[in-house]
Amino acid sequence: MKPLSASQQAALERPDPDRMLTQVQIWSEINSGTGNLRGLATTASLLTDAFSSLHGDVQLFDPAPVERVLPDGHIVDVEHGRHLVATVRPEAPIQLLLTGHMDTVFAEDHSFQQLSWLDEGVLNGPGVADMKGGIAVMLAALSAAETAPEFASVGYQVIINSDEETGSASSADLIRRLAKGKLAAFTYEPSALPDGTLAGARPGSGNFSIIVKGRSAHAGRNPQDGRNALLAAADLALRLKALTREGLTVNPARIDGGSPNNVVPENAVLRVNLRPHSPELERFALAEIRALIAAIEVEHGVAIHLHGGFNRPPKPLTPEAEQLFGLVKACGEDLGLTIGWKSTGGVCDGNNIAACGIPVVDTMGVRGGSIHSSNEYLITESLVERARLSALTFLRIAEKGGL
Repeated sequence: MKPLSASQQAALERPDPDRMLTQVQIWSEINSGTGNLRGLATTASLLTDAFSSLHGDVQLFDPAPVERVLPDGHIVDVEHGRHLVATVRPEAPIQLLLTGHMDTVFAEDHSFQQLSWLDEGVLNGPGVADMKGGIAVMLAALSAAETAPEFASVGYQVIINSDEETGSASSADLIRRLAKGKLAAFTYEPSALPDGTLAGARPGSGNFSIIVKGRSAHAGRNPQDGRNALLAAADLALRLKALTREGLTVNPARIDGGSPNNVVPENAVLRVNLRPHSPELERFALAEIRALIAAIEVEHGVAIHLHGGFNRPPKPLTPEAEQLFGLVKACGEDLGLTIGWKSTGGVCDGNNIAACGIPVVDTMGVRGGSIHSSNEYLITESLVERARLSALTFLRIAEKGGL
């Protein structure tokens, strides 16, 4: 264990558990589902006020255009909320990136809207762990680090986007721009396990909507003149599923379309998710998707349009990432915390940052669990615990002048 300096010790006494918990409760009581633009705007306003305390430049950026395929195959534009970016000391020699998201998976009309205590120190509520708690940790850690003189050598940018839960399509370019030139990055997703274990390597993820256009016909009088889009989509789903292998999972999730029983279906939309564990498997999967589509078009006499792509690149544990994980682990030991990590099947903005060549630890947020469900919970003692872990990590980077 490495002893703490006087300035580090003083900084680590700064995070206030009551203040952090109050922030989480206020932010989580506002529904900020990805599609709830009004709730996102309210949340963005509150977060703008909160992050202005860092005395940097805080701006809200408009989302990039995003398309969505409707069940009938039509493609429409989708509105998203604005993304918060805070910039502090852009001229400093050491630059870090911190990321979080203000959106949740709970739509405006979802039944899960209230906070409740499951047990002493265990708070249940929408987004308490994923990731209103993580945002509180991030802000408290930065506020604590700012009190240490050595932190003046570190500049940083914070992005809190509004669309992480649906793949960050409207913020991906912004994240890439902000990642440029950074020494390291930290993302405040909740820990991979309730004990605080971090997520290490992650697979990539691709989401596709495959629009199939057939030809309508009477199912009794002249079915031979029809081209069954639903059947073609189902055939394609089975062939795509057969691509599953070591390091690549394929999940055909839904087929929209169909018609009355006496009509050959003219339209269908196949939704599918793929998770490759390496760039090579990502390239293989995309080539196979295109080849299978070409074959189905010929065999079924339909036209197919492929919409979507791999929005989360695979995130291997590189030597640079291992070095960053090692630093976080050492800081944890100095605080009496046992920090480990494991590979996980989930994806997040850490995937996109790692693809920019920037080492990232993407589960620096709270301890909790059951995220994306009405059982989501936050272990409240982890608010200060994880804020201190981040703050010490930042100060050790400042102390060393790097990783």
